[in-house]
Amino acid sequence: MNFTTVASKVFKAVLALDAAAREGIDPVLLELVQIRASQINRCAYCIDYHTSDARKAGETEERIYQLSAWEESSLYTAQERAALALTEAVTRLPGGVPDEVYDEAAQHFDEKELAQLIALIFTVNAWNRMNVTTRKTPGTE
Repeated sequence: MNFTTVASKVFKAVLALDAAAREGIDPVLLELVQIRASQINRCAYCIDYHTSDARKAGETEERIYQLSAWEESSLYTAQERAALALTEAVTRLPGGVPDEVYDEAAQHFDEKELAQLIALIFTVNAWNRMNVTTRKTPGTE
């Protein structure tokens, strides 16, 4: 299914949400969050898309490769680690977002930044679900 044409109003609304969610977020952090959520959701299209954008934003290959094991890697800052932990908790929501994960993120981001980060995380999850469900694959559109 080509969701962009079949449900163009919904697609345009998600694009607008995506643009709003990105405001004020460091481009490298933004892509790390989007790649990690996409890895968890097994969205090959989004992984491909966001790793390409991460490279354009200046991200290194080494950090992209180690992202799936970020907790064991020494390559990420405390702020990035807090954002990645929050990304995992929000993406795997059935267990909820543990207080310690939220509190750690709140130590590294002011309230507005944290709100933007949360918006970014739920937006990339929407993209992942849209693309996985419609079986969008890398190299299309």
